[in-house]
Amino acid sequence: MLDPFTPMGLQTFRLLSSAFATAFGRPVKHLAAGASIYAESGMRVFIDLTPVLRDPFGRELPPRVMSVMEFRSKAIFTKLLDDPRLRPRGSASRSRLLTLAAALRTGAPQSAVRTMLRPDATRKRVLAELDRAIASVRIPETSAQRLDAYEQLILTFPPRFFPRLVGIVIPGVLSYAIAGRVLGGRARPGELQTVLRGLPYNPTTEMDLALWEIAHAAREDPASRDALRTRPPAELSAQYRAATLPPLLQREMTSFLQRYGHRAIAEIDLGVKRWSEDPAHLLGAIANYLRLGDQATAPDVQFAGGAREAEAMIKTLASRVHGPRRAILRFLLGRVRLLGGLREQPKFQIMRVFALGHALIAPVGGELVERGLLDSADDAFFLTLPDLRRAVAGEDLRAKVQESRAMYRREQGRRHVPRVLLSDGTDAETEIAAPTDGAIRGTPASPGIARGIAHVIRSPVGARLEPGEVLVAPSTDPGWTPLFLTAGALVMEMGGMMSHGAVVAREYGIPAVVGVVNATGRITTGDQVTVDGSAGTVALGEAAV
Repeated sequence: MLDPFTPMGLQTFRLLSSAFATAFGRPVKHLAAGASIYAESGMRVFIDLTPVLRDPFGRELPPRVMSVMEFRSKAIFTKLLDDPRLRPRGSASRSRLLTLAAALRTGAPQSAVRTMLRPDATRKRVLAELDRAIASVRIPETSAQRLDAYEQLILTFPPRFFPRLVGIVIPGVLSYAIAGRVLGGRARPGELQTVLRGLPYNPTTEMDLALWEIAHAAREDPASRDALRTRPPAELSAQYRAATLPPLLQREMTSFLQRYGHRAIAEIDLGVKRWSEDPAHLLGAIANYLRLGDQATAPDVQFAGGAREAEAMIKTLASRVHGPRRAILRFLLGRVRLLGGLREQPKFQIMRVFALGHALIAPVGGELVERGLLDSADDAFFLTLPDLRRAVAGEDLRAKVQESRAMYRREQGRRHVPRVLLSDGTDAETEIAAPTDGAIRGTPASPGIARGIAHVIRSPVGARLEPGEVLVAPSTDPGWTPLFLTAGALVMEMGGMMSHGAVVAREYGIPAVVGVVNATGRITTGDQVTVDGSAGTVALGEAAV
């Protein structure tokens, strides 16, 4: 998340840090202030990993996690391990036992074991329990009660469900890693990643394909087709909220938003509007899909083809090993197919909780406007929880809102956000030697080679991508993925093999290279580029033709 957070978005992460610290046996005195691991800079959320890097057992974890989630940061953390200021303290054995005990307390390991043994039953049970818990939440009558309900929601739901959601993800990731070891050097670059194409149970790809289905239905309905082609997304969104869209489009959007309306661009900021409040971005994406003519390249066709390629690749890879190894490899890759798509479930489900939190805060802002204490209902998201409690008690905080909004606008213009920031203000990445040959390299994230015109997009709001264009972005979240359906390839500054953009690109069979230094600065919209998702390279100009 490179954008700044609203103050209420920051408040939510403070509460989350307190909630998880308590779950790990480290209760926090002032819950709204956050745990010691939480840090802020430039209205952005940071995690203070100093204690982890000083821990004799845990210090190896950040580089390992970064190697698959944010590859460019791996070198930063590897270098920091040699910093004498971060030398390990205490006993590794004691730290290992404490970490294991804390992990067991969350329930994640137990969930992982159950998922490995009974993948379908465990997945269904965990998601059904969360569905029932979310359905039981009610919006209280008074603003004071709503603020209390928001606080309790964030303090109780994520620690209760997030570890179990992570538990259903871990077996798929481990199965993939172990399968690579079983194969040894028998898999060529990109072959094992092909197994990750067209995975079931991924709510983000299911969401994108559902959006594509709306476009497909609208194409056959003259009134919906004409509306999408002639009216701007903002007007369409207003008509949706007024229930005056053409009947088919109104019905399809209502059904879609019942399932996915809790999502948004920059959705981990609780202060941003959810798609259920303003679906303009989605309606713009649907209008763009109407321009895709050749059904042979339709996203649903590509997705189904990817699933077939994945199954064929499992047979190919299994034929390269013999004896017990073949049975083990088939089992592992089978678990990858069953469980790999669950990688997106924790975020998807926790965003349902965030949307509930947003719904609890929004009416508080409306009431404060009626009382003359705020100018706009959205101003509530530019205050913290203690601020809002003071406002509900009668304090006029409009001046503080103006100050927060001014700071937010200023931070929106910040072009560089450090991945890793030291406490003295140093951007740790500046200490890492940059390549000097000028080549554009990153991490291979989705195999294949694609040639096309680059389109640099720094925000998906209102963005349109011509079919086959190469999307070049600083980072992506699920709000970006409707653009993936028309993209020919993806180049991203952030990320690793298991980061969000890489996962979705693989599922659609779009070549992707992530972790590319200053990709949005070195590549210009209109450049001819060749993206090699197996080698992790991007070629410009004549080399791309």
